[in-house]
Amino acid sequence: MPKIDISTIPVVTGCPYPKPFDEPCAGRTRRRLGDAGRLQDFGVNFMTLPPGGWSSQRHWHSHEDELVYILEGELVLVEDNGDTILRTGDCATFPKNTGNGHHMINRSSSVAVYLEIGSRDWDDMTTCSDIDMKSANADGRFVHKDGTPYD
Repeated sequence: MPKIDISTIPVVTGCPYPKPFDEPCAGRTRRRLGDAGRLQDFGVNFMTLPPGGWSSQRHWHSHEDELVYILEGELVLVEDNGDTILRTGDCATFPKNTGNGHHMINRSSSVAVYLEIGSRDWDDMTTCSDIDMKSANADGRFVHKDGTPYD
């Protein structure tokens, strides 16, 4: 596979959550490196997070392992057991089906850059820890935890 020119990969800003859950992630950017390289079994995303931004709503995956690696800056990892500061060179992993909701918040004054790596399991269900929302990989729709759709 040839080298991937990251500058040619489209930048997607924000996240697909229904309103108002999308607001904390509005400044987040993503470049889908794994898609650009035609990877099928796992995704790799080049992410940026501005000061005050969230990586996502706090969530956990039923069938997907996840890993983040901080390339630049400082982020606060928020999990069920508390907060952990992640700095350049730090890595965190999130095994599937633990129920330990996680996300990162940029509480610094500088943009943070990180890699987000995860498996792509069709059967995965993403469940949000702090809000009434979940999403199945099979259809990508966001629904209430009882299955009713958001309008």
